[in-house]
Amino acid sequence: MNNIISRTAAESLEKYLKIFPAVAILGSRQCGKSTLIKHFCKDNSSFLYIDLQDRRDLSKLQEPSLFFQANADKTICLDEVQLLPELFRTLRSEIDNDRRPGRFVLLGSASANLLQRTSETLAGRIGMIDLTPFTVSEVENEPEYSLQRFWLRGGYPDSYNAFDDEASSIWRENFIRTYLERDIPQLGFQIASPKMMRLLTLLAHEHSSSLNLSSIANTMDLSAPTIRHYIDILEQTYIARILPPYFNNIRKRLGKTPRIYLRDSGLLHQILQIPTFNDLLGNPVFGASWEGLVVENICTVATGAKASFFRTATGDEEMDLVLEYPDRLIAIECKASTDPQPTKGFWKAIETLQPRHSYIVCPIKDSYPIKENVTVTGIGCLMRVLTK
Repeated sequence: MNNIISRTAAESLEKYLKIFPAVAILGSRQCGKSTLIKHFCKDNSSFLYIDLQDRRDLSKLQEPSLFFQANADKTICLDEVQLLPELFRTLRSEIDNDRRPGRFVLLGSASANLLQRTSETLAGRIGMIDLTPFTVSEVENEPEYSLQRFWLRGGYPDSYNAFDDEASSIWRENFIRTYLERDIPQLGFQIASPKMMRLLTLLAHEHSSSLNLSSIANTMDLSAPTIRHYIDILEQTYIARILPPYFNNIRKRLGKTPRIYLRDSGLLHQILQIPTFNDLLGNPVFGASWEGLVVENICTVATGAKASFFRTATGDEEMDLVLEYPDRLIAIECKASTDPQPTKGFWKAIETLQPRHSYIVCPIKDSYPIKENVTVTGIGCLMRVLTK
């Protein structure tokens, strides 16, 4: 598959370049940031791409002010900008001298790490765009798309586009190794890669479950605050997602512990050594894997909503995902079955939450109602509904 898959973030990029002097595109390594910007600015001589991992490009910025001034008529794209944090002060000075929109595009592989620096130096001068690996809605119309393939391999472009499952697995194995051995240290975190790999493995086994810091800390013989710090790093680098519990003025005791997910299903399966979809079908993580896939894809498109899960302390009412919009509530349950059977806990949760609409998301292509304001739907269908 050699064609360039259209990214929905390109629309935001085009809009933001007309508003902000600088635009930051943030996302995990290898999620497609460089490909997006290169495709976006192809055949456009007003774009100048600088890769801060390339020594030749890096040498051009020995005197960054002079370089920026010499190329003031161009949109300068700085890739992996978190590797050169001292640039931000110079960027602020340049922008304050000339606040024309579209002067800089910054690509970064660490959200909180980069956001902290930009909030200190570029506040009010920069627009932020999060880029994830491919989503279902971005690839479902491709000729070679199948949900099983996407589910098994995940959304990282090189993993998804690999010529077979074995090649995809090899890519993901090397991605994880490079992430642990190079990317984390480059961000200033000195953590032994075997220790972080062990944590990733534990989190993979707890995928979609409550995050029990004490249990993980005891298993790894570390303190709970240390484990929390390590998980914060995984969040900041787009590897893990923490989903908070729903809380509102409901007169019931609610669960207070957040849930943990590995954001990419392909990385989850690689860590758990699940090489084929048939192996996934027979693995205990099957249902949790589907839930994580749905949660990640829906959260990616539901940008105007606060996402959480709902569960009473007794566990008799539960909803996998709750989207709180300013004017409505959407409830979502995930079922890894083509013939889903709603539980009593699902119906009781609807009575308590009173959502405008509820969805049961399962691995099908279409959708159909089973009750007023309750719909069984495929993930792609729901993503389209949420983005209308």
